Amino acid sequence: MKIKVAAAGVAAGVLALGLAACGGDADGADDGNTVSIVGFAVPEAANKAIAEEFTKTDAGDGVKFKTSYGPSGDQSRAVADGLDADYVHFSVATDVDRLVEADLVDPAWNQGENKGIVSTSVVVLGVREGNPLDIQGWDDLVKPGVGIVTANPASSGAARWNALAAWGHITENGGSDEEATEFVDKLFANVVSLANSGRDATTSFLQGNGDVLLAYENEAILAAQNGEGFDYVIPETTLLIENPGAVLKDASPVAQDWLDFVLSEEGQRQFALTGFRPVNTAEPGAVDWAAVGLEPGDIEGAPDPEDPFPAVPNLLTLEGNFGGGDWSGVADKLFGTGEDGDPLGIVTEAIAKSGKASS
Repeated sequence: MKIKVAAAGVAAGVLALGLAACGGDADGADDGNTVSIVGFAVPEAANKAIAEEFTKTDAGDGVKFKTSYGPSGDQSRAVADGLDADYVHFSVATDVDRLVEADLVDPAWNQGENKGIVSTSVVVLGVREGNPLDIQGWDDLVKPGVGIVTANPASSGAARWNALAAWGHITENGGSDEEATEFVDKLFANVVSLANSGRDATTSFLQGNGDVLLAYENEAILAAQNGEGFDYVIPETTLLIENPGAVLKDASPVAQDWLDFVLSEEGQRQFALTGFRPVNTAEPGAVDWAAVGLEPGDIEGAPDPEDPFPAVPNLLTLEGNFGGGDWSGVADKLFGTGEDGDPLGIVTEAIAKSGKASS
């Protein structure tokens, strides 16, 4: 499924979540009406838009925001080490689980109807204009001479979704673990840029590095909204990305109101408008347009105004295909490391063998 993204001409600077724009507290003082958001880099624009709408409500009247964005794993470790946070929005659930282990987040954080998930997307393959290498799916990425840009799973949750999608392309289409390991080895041998975060990977690709970008669908749509659109392909088999959000135990009281708003019709509408697939649907990856008060043509920067979030023929999910929704079935197997940082997982070993671990 090849998709051409046209630039939508949205003004530059949409990615900057300025404190003034969101009512931020410049001196950093916490007056009990401030929400400190710590998140991974990709949803920064969405959270900014949601915050602007939240402050128009009774619950959000006068609320201020402090924000910190970066690679999901790094951000999670920073909160565990003392970085102030009321609400965390990470790429993968294991980064919230780290805060549960640190007694900062309630163990029941993922027991609600949404199972702790606040935003979703799918893994796509970004390509150069006109798709000169004729990339049609995963198998094309392991051909000689194809340069791949992705984030590093050591720091980035986005990278873990990318790698799991590649793994699932083999294992969920009848291949063995041995065949999937061989495929992952070939994939990372073709990596030319291993960025710290999903956002950094997109930036690297936009700067001209590589032929293919492993990315979130919403990153491609948001890039188009910022006048930096690139073509992308949705593979026949790809993975539903599910990003968790959680309120910390000692959070400002308004933080729960914020999370409730994030999951509301208006919050999910803002996610959709910045390229994410809303979570309030019965079918994973599908969009109930009425539930978010939108029509397909409202999604600026989407390649097809009539179908901005197309159905995926074989959409894999963490819960349905990989042993549960908490990464326990694949985290150590694919991404494990020893106490000294030595690679133990299949993906971390593939990166080590490729020589790209520090690139």
